[in-house]
Amino acid sequence: MPDNPILRVAVPVPLRRTFDYLPPDGVNARDILPGERIEVPFGRQRKLGIVVDICDDPDIEIDRLKAASRRLDNGPTLPHRIMRLVEWAARYYHAPIGEALIGCIPVALRSGSKNLLSTERAWQLSADALGLADNALSRAPAQAATLLTVREHGILSNTVRKHLDIRLELINALVKRGLVEEIRIKDAPPSTPVTAAPASTPPSLNAEQRSALDAISAGADQFNCFLLEGVTGSGKTEVYLQAIERTLQADKQALVLIPEIGLTPQTERRFRARFGNVVAVLHSGLSDTQRLDQWRQASTGSARVVIGTRSAIFAPMPDLGIIIIDEEHDLSFKQQDGFRYSARDVAVYRARDTNIPIILGSATPSAESIANASSSRYQHLILPSRAGTARPPTIDLMSTRGLELDGGICDSMLSEIRHTIESGNQVLVFINRRGWAPVLCCSDCGWISECTHCDARMTLHRAEHRLWCHHCDTRAPIPARCPGCRSARLSALGAGTERCEHVLQRHFPDTPIRRIDRSSMQSRDAMESMMDDVNRGEPCILVGTQMLAKGHHFANVTLVAVLDIDAGLFSADFRAPERTAQLLIQVAGRAGRAEKPGRVLIQTMHPEHEWLNRLATSGYRAFMDPLLEQHRAHGMPPFCNVAVLRAESPSSDECTDLLRNALNTINRIEGLDVIGPLPATMQRRAGRHRFQLLLRSASRALLHTALSQATDAIAAIRLSKDARWHIDVDPQSDF
Repeated sequence: MPDNPILRVAVPVPLRRTFDYLPPDGVNARDILPGERIEVPFGRQRKLGIVVDICDDPDIEIDRLKAASRRLDNGPTLPHRIMRLVEWAARYYHAPIGEALIGCIPVALRSGSKNLLSTERAWQLSADALGLADNALSRAPAQAATLLTVREHGILSNTVRKHLDIRLELINALVKRGLVEEIRIKDAPPSTPVTAAPASTPPSLNAEQRSALDAISAGADQFNCFLLEGVTGSGKTEVYLQAIERTLQADKQALVLIPEIGLTPQTERRFRARFGNVVAVLHSGLSDTQRLDQWRQASTGSARVVIGTRSAIFAPMPDLGIIIIDEEHDLSFKQQDGFRYSARDVAVYRARDTNIPIILGSATPSAESIANASSSRYQHLILPSRAGTARPPTIDLMSTRGLELDGGICDSMLSEIRHTIESGNQVLVFINRRGWAPVLCCSDCGWISECTHCDARMTLHRAEHRLWCHHCDTRAPIPARCPGCRSARLSALGAGTERCEHVLQRHFPDTPIRRIDRSSMQSRDAMESMMDDVNRGEPCILVGTQMLAKGHHFANVTLVAVLDIDAGLFSADFRAPERTAQLLIQVAGRAGRAEKPGRVLIQTMHPEHEWLNRLATSGYRAFMDPLLEQHRAHGMPPFCNVAVLRAESPSSDECTDLLRNALNTINRIEGLDVIGPLPATMQRRAGRHRFQLLLRSASRALLHTALSQATDAIAAIRLSKDARWHIDVDPQSDF
């Protein structure tokens, strides 16, 4: 390396390149390592960057280089393996490397502060407690037990105190006695102990679970991808837990990804009951300080089990031994804006790179995972029956053709709900649409409540007395009269969760009705509180969206009523049938999960629909196998490789000009199919026009070559400040 090496830095800007800088004044570049945070001048601003490399071949003349402003770390914030993972993901998804890298560190580390560690209350024994007699607190057994806990931990942080459910008044009593003293943890490793005895005994596995666990254990010393397909209630989570237990016994860490924040509390409780307080959680519902603390526990190895949502796939874990993706089919594992990565697919790459096993679990595996299992790329493990005495629910179709509905519910369904409640059981009513009604309409002139910024209708939310666009978040008061003809005859068309709740309250005034959707579950503890109420077992009716369909265990729900599923059967999106089937099977799995038998009733205008009948009578795989053959025949994913190049601008002409420029560069590539420029499914959103090119090829390498050429062509264009564009590799929606 020469006397004056330079720093290659990734800066969080929408440019697909790095930038060269001289080291900060007084700092030797040889002392800086890739993965460190550094502050650099960028135009008229100062930005936080990540050092990617130290090299001697700058992209421009060395006398034109600026010096970095200051060094923020004394070692890598992102270790080498995570840097390599993010750099691969940025290349694969054609994303700006700076935005990808900065997005992988906690928000608390993006400010440029050198104080990397959270500061929190903690307690340790005082000098007076060291010589305390064993029976000194015999008259205060709770304080004695608390003092013993402090002694065992050395330093007991406030986080661990809460996890151990130690009351603060007991700590304060010991402080008052002079036996414990309060300190602040700063610039010290996290206080969670690195080992903890399991708090519960693992249950016995049935033969199918045991076979799956043995297969996973046999491949535990190297990369293996296991598709664990198990019907809802088959005990997949118990297989996860026992696989993790074996991983911990080998002194390795485990990473578990779940699709929704709402599932975190119950998952965390179950994992802590098994593994004690070596569990950390990572999701966007944490405060910046909490997330930093949990991230550091993972990165130092103090946390042996990490549970997180999508972004946790980039958490540094030095002893990682297994990755588990629960509900691997779930769309929420694909980031839909910014750095558009699939956490599931990045997880498979990380497992291969680390040479460890990965488990993809689902009752309704994605088309991609089924295809990979069929081609033996993944090892297919099947749990075909529910664990214990529980049996799968029966599924029946209920025709609503020609019937008058009350808030989206027919009379026969209301009768079934009444019978279930009178039998002392619980009911789950599923409608995947929140609000009172999807549209407000004038009965005289036909005016419809359309969003002024999107090609979409505004949903009526009667509780908030608002019209609300769920795409751009525009809100407006409900008009007293039609804006077009001034008529007072305004009608709400269709039904959402609010309207269903209102109708059910009218029909069942003595039964608790609990609505679960994004509007009603906004507070941090709302879902957990609702779950506690429902799990008391008293008769009640749950009304909700797909928030209810994922992973929840309701022991006393014996009837699931599905109100509106037809839209998914006739969508222009070729993935819609798969998504509809997954949603139906997942929500059906909430019924009859304990000893009581369950039943699922599906309202539909099309009871003769072939796919719907196949799903109801023969199950998910009987539905998916012919669908996959159809995808194969038409050259659609997962049997081809697809990417979408999208442009957005207040001007539709600028969008199409941008895409045509890219098209001129790639349209002569043999083996590449290009469709467009065409309007996106929703052409105008938040006041911006949206157009796209669809690129398709049997060769993944050829597709990425075309994307690189298109990127270079667009980068050479001078765009207006309001124009945006992005690439979506392996898109899951909107094409």
